[in-house]
Amino acid sequence: MAIETDNVVYVVHSIDTEGPLYESLDATFERLEKHFGITLPPSRETLRDIQNAELDLGGNEKQIAKAFSPELLEYIDNYGKLEQMLERIGSKQFRNQLPDSYGGGWIYNWHCVDHVGYDINPRKKDIGYHNIYDYYHEFIRETDAPDKIHWHFHPTHHRKISHLNVNTYLRDNKIFEIIARRIIERDWFPSVNRAGYHTERPDSHWFLEQWIPFDLSNQAFRNEEEQMDLAGGRFGDWRRAPDDWSIYQPDHDDYQVPGNCRRYIARCLNVGTRMRCINEKEVRKAFSYAKSNGSAIMGFTNHDSRDMAPDVDTVRQLLKKVSPDFPDVKFKYCDVREAFNRAIFNEFTTPGENLLQGKLEKTTIEGQLKLSVESSEDTFGSQPFLAVETVDGNFHHDNFDFQKPFRKWTYIFDEHTFPVDMVRNIGIASNDKRGFYHTLHFQP
Repeated sequence: MAIETDNVVYVVHSIDTEGPLYESLDATFERLEKHFGITLPPSRETLRDIQNAELDLGGNEKQIAKAFSPELLEYIDNYGKLEQMLERIGSKQFRNQLPDSYGGGWIYNWHCVDHVGYDINPRKKDIGYHNIYDYYHEFIRETDAPDKIHWHFHPTHHRKISHLNVNTYLRDNKIFEIIARRIIERDWFPSVNRAGYHTERPDSHWFLEQWIPFDLSNQAFRNEEEQMDLAGGRFGDWRRAPDDWSIYQPDHDDYQVPGNCRRYIARCLNVGTRMRCINEKEVRKAFSYAKSNGSAIMGFTNHDSRDMAPDVDTVRQLLKKVSPDFPDVKFKYCDVREAFNRAIFNEFTTPGENLLQGKLEKTTIEGQLKLSVESSEDTFGSQPFLAVETVDGNFHHDNFDFQKPFRKWTYIFDEHTFPVDMVRNIGIASNDKRGFYHTLHFQP
């Protein structure tokens, strides 16, 4: 039976893929103080008392016990442990423990971050461009996995401390350099976003609106027990967004409400953590929405820095319990880009040829080059992303001159931009409206 004729819940497991993570005992108690305002001498015995809710913590014993549970502190702190986990959860045996309605096995969406721009790194994150991306690209290649790689970004803290979270994308040029490198050095461009720490603000909202058509970040969760350290929408503020598993295009001035922007936002709850976790009620809502509307994207997220097997099993048990109550609704494990396409356009067809065409040619002015780019159909954003690598090894982004928005652009290389003899590589990338990226490359 064709998927297009079914009512389907697209089960999307999107992982905030950040690699190994280390946390010392002292750092755990530092988090206790910063998140909950409680100062205690660090010790294993005290930590066990916290986890068992046996200390007087001002009425917050259960909330704090959940936040510092043994499962949440069991970090994968090196690549050896990460490899062991991936070998286990990436096996066909594990993936196929509960086939979907079409006989398919579990699919992972790896939203890979680049840890760069930091001077202080107490959590021992893997610092460097492409490191996490390359690791998972190789994992997929070696295992012939059905998984896909997508986009995840953490802004730089103003003190350049790797484990502190902020919500300002455009504090520096990091996001532009990461994308420029992905285009030029890996021939890759993002099409699906998972917001770092679930957080969006006006600058990230407008950045995404220029280039990335799909956004799996909405964490609307009604009647949630508010976490002390997250009160007032400090991180992951989706309090005004839809919580019924609907997909919406956001408003220009408020990413949380439907409006007239181009990109699509879908809901993505947590699994295996202390807040906004997917549960039986939410799974039933997803199946009910698909029954009434034809489809639903049921997104959920965790991190690769903990054993993900229990989280996968949690969702499988929920599917096993709920799906029999909806005999006229199928469920399908899915790549997130495919899920968006099927839920919005009711089809998933990969493009045939590159929609971008371009040429680089001399002008009548000495030492000047003109880059011309055209698209055979409207691009998602009003211009492609222009990436430039200079001979000193630095990567840059710049805007085109618009000849026809969504279709034709030019760029002049000269002393006002980049002198020709300074340019090593040029990369151009854009998504089409279905979230497939197209690239061009030039060497002057």
